[in-house]
Amino acid sequence: MRVLLTTKRGAGHFGPLIPFARAFRRAGATVLVAAPHSAREMVRAEGLSTWLFDDAPEHERDAIFAAAWQLPEEERGPYVFAEAFIRVDARAALPGMLDACRRWNPDIVVSEISEVAGPLAAEALGIPSVCVGIFQQGTSEGVVTAGGVMPAIDELRAALGLAPDPDGERLLSTPYFTLLPEALEDPSLPVSRTAWRFRDLEAPLTGGHTDRFAGDERPLVYLTFGSVAPTMDFFPDVFRGAIDAFSALPIRVLVTVGRDRDPADLGRLPANVQVERWVPQREVMPHAAAMVCHGGSGTVTMGLAAGVPMAVVPLFADQPSNARRVEEIGAGIALDGGPQAVSRLGDAVSKLLVDPAYGANAERVADEMRSLPSVDAAPVIARAILEDRPVAAMH
Repeated sequence: MRVLLTTKRGAGHFGPLIPFARAFRRAGATVLVAAPHSAREMVRAEGLSTWLFDDAPEHERDAIFAAAWQLPEEERGPYVFAEAFIRVDARAALPGMLDACRRWNPDIVVSEISEVAGPLAAEALGIPSVCVGIFQQGTSEGVVTAGGVMPAIDELRAALGLAPDPDGERLLSTPYFTLLPEALEDPSLPVSRTAWRFRDLEAPLTGGHTDRFAGDERPLVYLTFGSVAPTMDFFPDVFRGAIDAFSALPIRVLVTVGRDRDPADLGRLPANVQVERWVPQREVMPHAAAMVCHGGSGTVTMGLAAGVPMAVVPLFADQPSNARRVEEIGAGIALDGGPQAVSRLGDAVSKLLVDPAYGANAERVADEMRSLPSVDAAPVIARAILEDRPVAAMH
């Protein structure tokens, strides 16, 4: 089986595809990743071959994101999806996606949900496709079917000679795979398709596989704001504010600032704080007593898989909805207020460490995730889709 993975740039987009790429390779499939040039190093670091094409114009994306910050929060997601992800990113990617599909001739195309060019190219050429969800399903479907998004997609559909899809019926009929646990989904949001949920085989290490973060009786708090926030104006102030909130607590803190930032930019550090560019989260999680994060879907899912309670300071995108859901299931504390909320992190983390209910609720979700089929079931389902055989949903 030849599998074409399609992605946008950014670890938050490519990262959720990695477990599926590994699963397809373990199943004997040949895997190729179609992505913009800016994703080259990230993809090749995973040992995957790439089909590269030009990035979208940076100045156009910058203007869209700047305008988005001026909109009410509920309007930002649909605006960014329509204007940046479709009219800029997908339009720029579509020629490369078509070229990859025509010349490499994949059996199936697997795309993360915000990458639209791959599924459209697949549909135009009659190739089956699968969508990998990287956000809450109800939230992402709500964004896709919002007022301005489907007209933007229909512009690309028209260019490909495809019939309009004004209600998103065709788009949302694609099989949906995800690593997000059902507990993280917002039950108040309707969804239109069945989800196949899997657990990542590269889940947090357990059983003392690494002692890098062991050997200290003080509880370890892991602080990360993901891969995007460090590249924005949130750095260094948000990081510094969080560090200062922890300076007087009897804890040790591990902070990661991203591969493109220098830890030295955070200045003099308290004795209980260690800052690194990047560490494998799966090595940290078994030792973490609590986590502080931005609410990115991948980070929250990793924390829940390890049963680690968290304090969440949402900054943008899907993060507020994830933060609310973490608090609703009792696995953590959501701190509204944007960057200024970091000043309240000391009290929030102290509460997480003192009240065992947060850890117990996070561990309950971890148990639910361990009961899911492994991601190695995904190639089996994909092959059934190719052979047009019925498959039972896995929740």
